[in-house]
Amino acid sequence: MKIIQITASYKPAFIYGGPIQSVGKLCETLSEVVQQKNFDYAQYDKCPALEVLTTNANGNEELVVSIGKPVLVEGVKVTYFKRWTKDHSHFSPGLLWGLRRALRQHIKLNASLVKSDSSIKINKDQTPNASLIIHIHAWWNLVSVLSCWLAKWYKIPVVLSPRGMLTSYTQTNRNSSFKKFLHQLLGKKLLQYCHIHATSEQEKKDILEIVSPKSITVIPNLVNIQKPVFGSQLAIANDNPPVFRLIFLSRIEEKKGLELLFEALSLLEINWQLTIAGSGKAAYLESLKLKAQNLNLHQRINWIGQVDNHNKYELMAKHDLLVLTSFNENFANVVIESLSVGTPVLISNQVGLSDYVIDRQLGWVSALEAIDIKATLLRSYEDHQTRHKIRQMATEMINKDFDDQVLAKRYLKLYDQVV
Repeated sequence: MKIIQITASYKPAFIYGGPIQSVGKLCETLSEVVQQKNFDYAQYDKCPALEVLTTNANGNEELVVSIGKPVLVEGVKVTYFKRWTKDHSHFSPGLLWGLRRALRQHIKLNASLVKSDSSIKINKDQTPNASLIIHIHAWWNLVSVLSCWLAKWYKIPVVLSPRGMLTSYTQTNRNSSFKKFLHQLLGKKLLQYCHIHATSEQEKKDILEIVSPKSITVIPNLVNIQKPVFGSQLAIANDNPPVFRLIFLSRIEEKKGLELLFEALSLLEINWQLTIAGSGKAAYLESLKLKAQNLNLHQRINWIGQVDNHNKYELMAKHDLLVLTSFNENFANVVIESLSVGTPVLISNQVGLSDYVIDRQLGWVSALEAIDIKATLLRSYEDHQTRHKIRQMATEMINKDFDDQVLAKRYLKLYDQVV
């Protein structure tokens, strides 16, 4: 089996937040698993069984990478192509031409295999025509949409991970006119051709309200997780803190619901401090800081900017509660990252992992109303016993539920079913 991963941006473009982490982790783990399985097709093709085609996108700037030449990134074969347009269209003729070339080579190889399959040893459960699959990440950009169109043209099966891009919220919150035009012109037909991968049951529900794909499968994201930095001593020290230490760690944008959180905090009559870690557009950041000042919250909020992957786990472990009151999240990697170091979470009911948090009793879930967020914050503050219990059990639970190898094999099973 040959797997081509298509994504408009890839590591080290960490400015795009969680999706970059998820796609990178998936590709790295799949690459390891696929090499272990030693697929015959990959040996015959004399190239890795998994590769990534992407652009040099890095927000308003571009990554400093080799263009059009395959390189190894954390053990994964990645080819970066120049993009002609910036966020969020990412138009890249080079990537589309590279994908077309790969598809045509696949068709030529299949033709030679049909003529003489003695040149390659193929297992009885493999067929040459089922040896290539395209996995596209995200939607509403020209890399994803046009790559899907190419795959459909050459009759290559497509798995699409919308990454939260196929919801009623994302259809209307930004560039809505462009999205409607693209959906009517190409998107709707292409989505019906795809086998869609959702990261949560909530995302699956959102997708099915918009389109009826060939199939839809729910598999969680692969997430980078680490053990608590300070161990059980931190958990005991934080059971009844003199200051309730809250942390928000994510990209800072409108959908994250920080305005609602500020309104809730302005009603909260306990001693709290909020750390906000992440980057966003300067104008929006200033509007948030002005709102915090108007609500007389600014002295309790610490804006620390972007935090690197190495330090964020220690940072989360030092806080009593992670808060994420988003209007829409298909998954939310940061929830799993926080729980992996034992820090409980408070999230909105529009976060894809809200069902998981409730089922596993790993935190609190609120409605998207300031008064309910305030009440839920107060419950989490007063419930010392539950916070202590989460500190003790969350790490082991997360390591088990989000094991890389187990999840990667579920993705491979999906590929097998699709082809």
